[in-house]
Amino acid sequence: MARKNHPHSTDDQTVCLMLEILEHIMKSVNTLLVIILSMIVGCRGDSKQSTDELLIVDVTASYPQKELILQDFMTVEYVPLETSDDFVNQGFVLAIGKEVMLVKNRVNDGDIFIYDINGKALRKINRKGQGAEEYLFIHEITLDEDNNEMFVNDLLRKKILVYDLYGKFKRSFDHPNSATYANIHLYDKDNLICYDCSVNDNEGEDRGSQSFHFVISKQDGRINREIFIPFKITNSHKIFHEEYVFTFLSDDYSIIPFLGNWMLVDLSTDTIYHYSPDGRLSPFIVRTPSIRSMTPDKILLLKNITERYYFMETYRKELDVKTMNVLARPEYLVYDRQEKAIFNYKVYNNDYLEKRQIDMGNLIASDDIAFWRIMEAHRLVEYYKKGDFRDGKLKDIASRLDEEDNPVIMLIKHKK
Repeated sequence: MARKNHPHSTDDQTVCLMLEILEHIMKSVNTLLVIILSMIVGCRGDSKQSTDELLIVDVTASYPQKELILQDFMTVEYVPLETSDDFVNQGFVLAIGKEVMLVKNRVNDGDIFIYDINGKALRKINRKGQGAEEYLFIHEITLDEDNNEMFVNDLLRKKILVYDLYGKFKRSFDHPNSATYANIHLYDKDNLICYDCSVNDNEGEDRGSQSFHFVISKQDGRINREIFIPFKITNSHKIFHEEYVFTFLSDDYSIIPFLGNWMLVDLSTDTIYHYSPDGRLSPFIVRTPSIRSMTPDKILLLKNITERYYFMETYRKELDVKTMNVLARPEYLVYDRQEKAIFNYKVYNNDYLEKRQIDMGNLIASDDIAFWRIMEAHRLVEYYKKGDFRDGKLKDIASRLDEEDNPVIMLIKHKK
């Protein structure tokens, strides 16, 4: 299926033109930036966003330090994955629903372990192969519990295969044309939302008329909506050096769900966008100076969002040519909506007696579950023997673990 250019209305064309102009002038004029963004939002009469809600982040600035306790603003749960002879795995979570959790190993063995939400082992599925109803490589799985379906994204074959939760094949559809879908989420009862990461295959290309975020049909993969994010020249998450290609970021940053809304990111633009369920796209965070004005590039990513905090990271897109190592050293930033200020941050898990930092990264699970973390059984046993836990659920779980057990999954949920 040939991809069509995004059908812009007159108002959308005005907005997109102004946003493209904005990308060039953000290099130095921050005051003018705010004025122009006000005009952009103003032209969209149906948008409720104001400049007071628009966050501008200077990626070159130094920010004060802030320490946070995870349990103060999130709900934390621990799920020990049942271990048996047939259920031994590395606990890499693929999807979490209200009733079941899908888990795989980090190696490409094709196994999909299905647990209930409390960690009880239910069944194991493996449909790996080269047949029409099989997958070669599980890049990700999108879970649709309402329809008892899972969408397996096979990145090697550029194909999405749909199975029921017992492994029965139902249907499949290809990624269209030259697209490579990644970071696929449920959008509504009929559609998925996804990102075409092929934009990252080349650096410095003119791709300004294409869309890379899509809403596609669950039934046949038909593109039902293109979400056009304006930019002119591509900026890849890869580093190209002579005949070598180095990947310093995954595609997990490109779509972030939050309570029925979506935050859309593309490294080729200075703007992170808010996308509402009714299809409105509006600026949410703008970085300054422009990425095109920095050498080496300094990437700004939105990693997670809560009612009060926006967690972000910056990365220098830099390669040590002597050692051929990528110098990806993140700087951790948080915007506090209550204090209306940006900080460098550290977040600590209060279930430990000693300060133990937790990464607020974006292993996004669902609207309710902000992210998840793997806790290796042997480490929890070690911490328990050292007396490193406060009284509570985690200490109780660790007291009953064997070093060879499956991991414990830490679920970090939005407070209700």
